[in-house]
Amino acid sequence: MDTIYNARWIASPLPCGEAAYALEKTFSVDKPLRKATLQASAMGVYVLELNGARVGDQILSPGWTDYRFRVQYQTYDVTDMLRADNRLRARVAKGWRMHPRPEWQGGPSRGWQESRMFGTNTAFIAALSLEYADGTAETVLTDGTWMCSQTGTRMANMYNGETFDATFCETFAQPAMEVYCDFGGKSDKPYPVRLLTPQQNEPVREKLRLPAVRVFQTPQGDTVIDFGQNLVGYVEFSVCGEKGHKASMRCFEVLDKDGNVYVENLRSAQTTVTYYCDGTRRTFKPEFTFYGFQYICLHDWPEDVKAENFTAVVIFSDMKRIGHFECSDKDVNRLFENVVWGQRGNFVDVPTDCPQRDERLGWTGDAQVFARAATYIYDVRLFFKKWLRDLSFGQFADGSVEHVIPSLEWLDGGACGWADAAVICPWEIYQTYGDREVLVEQFASMRGWVDYMRTHSTDGLWLGGDHFADWLNLDGDAPTSKPYLQNAYFLYSNSLLIRTGKLLGLDMSVYEACFDETLAAFRKRFMRDGRITENTQTACAEALAFGFLNDEEKKSVAAQLADLVRGCGGHLTTGFLGTPYLLRALSDNGYVELAYDLLLRHEFPSWLYSVDNGATTIWEHWDSRNPDGSMWDAGMNSFNHYAYGSVAQWMFECAAGIRHDDEHAGFSHITFRPLTDKRLRYVKASIDTVHGLAAAAWEETADGYLYTFTVPQGCTATVILPGQSTQIAAGTHTFRS
Repeated sequence: MDTIYNARWIASPLPCGEAAYALEKTFSVDKPLRKATLQASAMGVYVLELNGARVGDQILSPGWTDYRFRVQYQTYDVTDMLRADNRLRARVAKGWRMHPRPEWQGGPSRGWQESRMFGTNTAFIAALSLEYADGTAETVLTDGTWMCSQTGTRMANMYNGETFDATFCETFAQPAMEVYCDFGGKSDKPYPVRLLTPQQNEPVREKLRLPAVRVFQTPQGDTVIDFGQNLVGYVEFSVCGEKGHKASMRCFEVLDKDGNVYVENLRSAQTTVTYYCDGTRRTFKPEFTFYGFQYICLHDWPEDVKAENFTAVVIFSDMKRIGHFECSDKDVNRLFENVVWGQRGNFVDVPTDCPQRDERLGWTGDAQVFARAATYIYDVRLFFKKWLRDLSFGQFADGSVEHVIPSLEWLDGGACGWADAAVICPWEIYQTYGDREVLVEQFASMRGWVDYMRTHSTDGLWLGGDHFADWLNLDGDAPTSKPYLQNAYFLYSNSLLIRTGKLLGLDMSVYEACFDETLAAFRKRFMRDGRITENTQTACAEALAFGFLNDEEKKSVAAQLADLVRGCGGHLTTGFLGTPYLLRALSDNGYVELAYDLLLRHEFPSWLYSVDNGATTIWEHWDSRNPDGSMWDAGMNSFNHYAYGSVAQWMFECAAGIRHDDEHAGFSHITFRPLTDKRLRYVKASIDTVHGLAAAAWEETADGYLYTFTVPQGCTATVILPGQSTQIAAGTHTFRS
């Protein structure tokens, strides 16, 4: 057992409000050291220092989990940081665990700490294991002998930002206290160390640094700095002002139509940095929060504003980049980069819906619709496995899944397309990486959700409940009905569960019988003469993508879908649930040119409409900003919301043609089936699979197309081109057509 389980949770003995406090221990090392290992965690977030130097390079540790069931701890090798006399110091703030509940869920007066899952106190725990050259060992554990001080961080709040007073002097004159468990009420037991678990996913780190691209005055007279990219992180700045001078900045995403600061879409989130100068030049950056922004607005800055004094620090989970895409259309390339930036900004320990306003929650629907695209761009195995474990922990006893994970205990669950993340996300991880373990770990959760739908169905159909439906669709008064979406997802998730169970060697006959019953009832209620009675793009796209139509029905429904696209002027009308499947439903069923029409369209609604309007990430709405520069809405209008970035899946699989074979997970067998279009001169893409690099490229030549495909070692592939189908082995191969 790791030594951290022998330590005690400690905290400041005095209420700190939203300020961070420091805990400190001094100790000596008086003989040759072989190895020193430090383990640490917090109820909140922490920063560690040893002898004045920061321990580790990860931030916002220990990360966000379902705190009722587990709190991750981190392990550091600090051998080279020790000397004879040592000082170990931790600074602790609330972090995700206790930032205020957003106004749209009860108002700022109701802190999350009122929930039994969070408790009312931050706390810290650590264990330093010293292994000496003579074979002896010693430990330094958190307990009541540690000393405590307030810090210069006077406020640290995930939504509102951070305030730092450089004039503040720390004084460690107060002993720390061993804190007690307040989950579900007071008790005389310490915080349970059984909650501690080793870190499962990649830590959040500072990944990129972007210089300021311009400093300007708005028409209203505000001083604004533009970093040229909507990003997630914070600003590192250098400043010098008179002692006690209060300088501040506000982080925000966009300018309004007149070029002024626009913060209404942040809702109650203040997103500020406040800094009290001490008379000398200092460099500062926040440590206990993050922001979603492209711009900062400065207030009462004590000196001339110079761009070189401001750097945006980009943070996200330290995932490996594995996927790249490029084509001859610069706007499509910008769209793909917007998808990448959206993934970076919203994959900060959990897959959040947005990073800027008073939300930033792990909405299951957003994660589900983007899951496959996410697996192609970054290696997200550990990232999703950690989040899915929290999903299973937070799953209700009846199998229903809360709308957001980690669970907050004050939102409902059981929405179709959202709760289906329990099934679809593990399946996508398995398909892309061949990771059978994720299916083993999540099978009970997958089955729990399907069982929920089974037990709430009558005569094969699942009806009733509260659902978001095809969120933010453009179908007007005739959107895809909730019963249709419920049962389409019921069929799809059950089909994936059946496949999963068979892979694991389980008897799935009960679920096969359920599938057959639901499919028969679905056909009776939602199909007539081979067509879908729900006459929407989303309904047709899902029917084609979810795999429960026969060949004749596919032809009929594909024609219906094409007619719907053409009939509304050649644009999409899909929302969150329909968009991931729209282009492939068309291109896989004979309507390649129409799929490209949608991808390459610039007029609203389209992906390139946002690009033309300056987007550097994916918008929450197809029209987050109107053509005249005004906003769609003030209350719900994120400019960094990755759901519609699911189009990247089509770019890889159809435009470039790299597809994993559903019967051979992990790209062990690849199907190369690129779909060309005269409006593009070339397309190229690559995915660094678990077996090696898989790549595809095509370019237009004077006499047709030249194709190049790369198959990883140990893998095989099928190349499907117009008029030919060829099996190829590992290596690089070229074809002409």
